[in-house]
Formats: sequence, structure tokens, C-alpha cells
Amino acid sequence: MSNVEIPTEQWAQVVEQIGGPAVYKKIAVGKPGPDEVLVNVKYSGVCHTDLHAMMGDWPLPVKMPLVGGHEGAGIVVSRGELVKDVQIGDHVGIKWLNGSCLSCSYCMTADEPLCAEAQLSGYTVDGSFQQYAVAKAAHVARLSKDISLEAVAPVLCAGITVYKGIKESGVRPGQWIAIAGAGGGLGNMALQYCKAMGIHTIAIDGGDEKREATAKLGASAYVDFFTSKDLVADVKAATPDRLGPHAAILLAVSEKPFQQASEYVRPRGAVVCIGLPAGARISAPVFETVVRMIQIKGSYVGNRQDTQEAIDFFARGLIKAPYKTIGLSELQSVYDLMKSGKIVGRYVVDTSR
Repeated sequence: MSNVEIPTEQWAQVVEQIGGPAVYKKIAVGKPGPDEVLVNVKYSGVCHTDLHAMMGDWPLPVKMPLVGGHEGAGIVVSRGELVKDVQIGDHVGIKWLNGSCLSCSYCMTADEPLCAEAQLSGYTVDGSFQQYAVAKAAHVARLSKDISLEAVAPVLCAGITVYKGIKESGVRPGQWIAIAGAGGGLGNMALQYCKAMGIHTIAIDGGDEKREATAKLGASAYVDFFTSKDLVADVKAATPDRLGPHAAILLAVSEKPFQQASEYVRPRGAVVCIGLPAGARISAPVFETVVRMIQIKGSYVGNRQDTQEAIDFFARGLIKAPYKTIGLSELQSVYDLMKSGKIVGRYVVDTSR
């Protein structure tokens, strides 16, 4: 199995009841099953989904008590007897999709995130806010050893998720895409993927700090929902022909942006929903949706191929996730910032402190 000395106990952040808080405490180190690996997590990104998991405000049963986290980057220290293609010492990533059946119609057609038996890191199974985490070997992201585990951590959810959404939008190089929630962790990544793919971006968010941050990441235009008197008109005006963007990627954590997007995308435009505000709904006028041939669709996390493509952009230096690193023991402070809407960029926790 392994020549690495593995402790029996480890530090972790444990949500013991719905609503939290996360408690920094020692728990037992898990053991990998036959098709699993044990990963010594070095760093883990913090996603807004982790807050939803703690609060239990999604219509999806959450494991309790729970070790959250699904952007874990680390080193394989043990593996099950059936695992052949992942070696001890390999660098890997633990993603939102921890495992799937690999045999249903969705798994066999590269839609494994839709598998009815999907296991979700930091939601239905314990995730990466611990020093050692168990994951299905088939689903861990393969990372080159020359990639920084600290810097790649946010790519494992934020990067993969927005990259998938851009692919789902159908937008081509030279076209325009609006990104609602562009100043957040996912938005920061979406701006960079679009720039690398030759797509013009309209960043939609609130405040001068986010204006400056999105401009540095390549946004072609910025619409501030704090000051805009007519957001729909302002988004349309940001495109050269004033017809609006070819698509909108919705990363917002509130409902209103989901109700506006179908109005500002151009005819044949696509509205791609990615953000998951608790209890939110999306609606659009039927007549305009039909006669303007608007597409409204959801985009979930990427499959295994999307994962490797998204990581390749990072490995080539085209994507840099803006992040701040704190100790695992400080995780609750990030949740507090999320609740108050004060997150700019991404936080990464160092599991050694």
C-alpha cells in the first residue's frame, strides 16, 4: 500500500451541525477503499458552495457532521489494491465530483457529473478541509509535479466550473460574453479563461474595487450594478454594435441577475446559469425568448476531460487565480466574509497551520 508514515489523527475543520460554525479539531485519518486513494492535502481553496454546505440551504441533503472543501491539492500517500494508474507520490486534486458509478449512461457519455450515484466532496462525503482526504482514484485530477499545489487549488472547482460554462455557452473567439459576479472567485477565473480563448468580456459587479480587479484580469468593460440606472441598457451599450453580448455567464449569489440576463443578450444569445443562490428562480418573458431565439441553460461542473483541459490552461501560465492564503485554523473567518459579501478573489487554506 505505502511506505509513507501516515498518522492516525489529523487536524480538520468539522461542521458539526447545520448552520455551523466550523470547528477546528482533531479527527481520525480515513483509509482508502479498493478503488480509492488517500491524499495528503497541502492546500484547499474555499468556495461559496462550502458556505451553502455548512448552512444546509440547498435542496440537497448534506452529510452531518461534515468536513467541507472540494478544491484540495496534495500528494497521494496510500492507495487501494485495485488502483493501478495513480502512484504513491503523485500530485493530484480533489474536486467537487469525488466519485461516480462509471457505468451508467451519463458516465459512459462524458456526463459523469449527472450520475445518480455521484459523490460530492465536502457535501455528501468528507472533503479537503483536512490534512488527509479519501477520494475515488478515477476522479482525482492529475497534476504535474512542477505545478504549485497552492496556486492550482482554486482551479479545481472555480476554474473547471467556469471553463465548462464557457464551453456550454458556445461563444467563439472575437465574440462577447457578460459575466455576472465577475469580481468573485469564479468570475476572476472566467475573465482569464475568456481572455485566453480570445473572447471579449463585460464584467458585471458592484464597486470600484471590483472594477479595478476585473480590469487587471482583462475585462473589456465593466457595469457597476450599484450605480447603473439601467443595467440592461448599459450591458448592451458595452458591445460595439450595442446589440448585447452573445452570452451571459451567471455566477451571482443573488437572484436578480438571473432575471435580467435574457433581456441583455443579443438574439440567439445564451444564458448560462452556474451560480446557485439558495431558493432562487429564473424567469424570462416567453414571447421575447421565442422570437429572439434565446437559450437558457444550466452548466454544472466539468467532466474529467474538462478538468484536464482547464488545468492545462493553468499549467501554460494563461490562468492565475488571485488568492490569499490563510491557515486551516482560520477557515471560519472566510465563511464570515462570504456571509457579508466582502470576498474579492479566492481564499486558499494551508492545512499545516
